Amino acid sequence: MIRLRPRMSPPTPGWPEYLAGRAETARDPRLARYFAAGLPGPETPIGEAPMVALDMETTGLDERRHAIVSIGVVPFTLGRIALSRRRYWVVRPSRPLSEESVTFHHITHADIARAPDLGEILDELLEALTGRLVVVHYRHIERPFLNAALKARLGEGVMFPVIDTMSLEARIHRQSLLARFKRWIGRPPASIRLYDSRARYGLPVYAGHHALIDALATAELLQAQVASHYSPTTPVGELWS
Repeated sequence: MIRLRPRMSPPTPGWPEYLAGRAETARDPRLARYFAAGLPGPETPIGEAPMVALDMETTGLDERRHAIVSIGVVPFTLGRIALSRRRYWVVRPSRPLSEESVTFHHITHADIARAPDLGEILDELLEALTGRLVVVHYRHIERPFLNAALKARLGEGVMFPVIDTMSLEARIHRQSLLARFKRWIGRPPASIRLYDSRARYGLPVYAGHHALIDALATAELLQAQVASHYSPTTPVGELWS
């Protein structure tokens, strides 16, 4: 079994410094509490880190033009998934639903008519994230959408390090020497979508495009990736971005 030791450039400024700085400057007390709690440092072994899988369904892919419609969170560690502490919210988007988005995630106009605004569940969401490393599959959705949503409501956003299981799959199956050789001889690149990635590890098939189910699927995928390609002693700073 090959254990990967990816080369990572540290964030600038580093995430610990950024979080500490935001704790002092955040105007909203909820954000100040979130930042003040901090996160496991970059040297923390992944096997000792508390994590939370986060998934969102949105009306589209551009946080400048689209909005969040549902959020799922599942706390976990490498050894245990805390399903009893899972949380799921449907939220009323600030922009209208499209027929395409309804078909994709099956959240309808009737669903969002009864739903709270994101600001109304923000305390609960931040509580679920506080002190835990966020794990996502494709970091260009959850972090920028949440940041944009909070800027629109509070006048200030939120940023945090994430472990992106899609990026980890890309390192293994698209950026390695073996993957590049396969492309050179004409083989198509491996799919790094969530459910194709799970299939490589023999994980069960779940229905897709539901924020809570996808959060659970992401947590299980990271556990499998670490077991197959990394180690419980791998520092989280080698995995986050």
